[in-house]
Amino acid sequence: MHHHDKGGGGLVAVALAHALALAAAVGCAANISGGHVNPAVTFGALLAGRICLVRSLVYWAAQLLGAVAAALVLRLATGGMHLPEYALAGGVSGWNAAVLEAAMAFGLMYAYFATVMDKARRVRAGAGALAAPLAVGLLAGANVLACGALEGAVMNPARAFGPAVVGSRRWRHQWVYWVGPMVGAGLSGVVYEHLVAGPAAEEEEPAPSCGDRRRA
Repeated sequence: MHHHDKGGGGLVAVALAHALALAAAVGCAANISGGHVNPAVTFGALLAGRICLVRSLVYWAAQLLGAVAAALVLRLATGGMHLPEYALAGGVSGWNAAVLEAAMAFGLMYAYFATVMDKARRVRAGAGALAAPLAVGLLAGANVLACGALEGAVMNPARAFGPAVVGSRRWRHQWVYWVGPMVGAGLSGVVYEHLVAGPAAEEEEPAPSCGDRRRA
């Protein structure tokens, strides 16, 4: 679903709803599971060494199943109405959209690291607990405003997967919403961990093993 058919007010409403919903989801889950709610974020955390492979697989399964369940609930709640689907605007190629998705996911992953995952740095900066989910949510909302009319500004493979499974079953551009976010978030995780956080992050919060009770 791209938003070229909506007026400016419609796109602003979509962006605001996305920002607040993501901020609420991250805020609720941050101290339980890390608040990833996004396979791309989990992938970035995995490449950065903040989460183990086994836990990543569990998170991915939960995220995708959750997306399918949410799409089912939406379809039932709306009396079987056609679910919104993500598509590319005229003149936007699959590769164009994938690059946009990668760029947006890079920034979103960086925001996760700098606020949600890197708690010590956030505390040193004097930011409160609400700053982390709000930063992530507002950045996602800004991305929707910037790119929503072009290709949907998905940033989350699960968001494209759920409606495709339950509703349209159209997979033509599904790869865009997987490759772009995964590449962008993965690159962001590596860059943040090795160039921004550096050795200090490893001393403050070493990467947990699958047996640890801590969450990324």
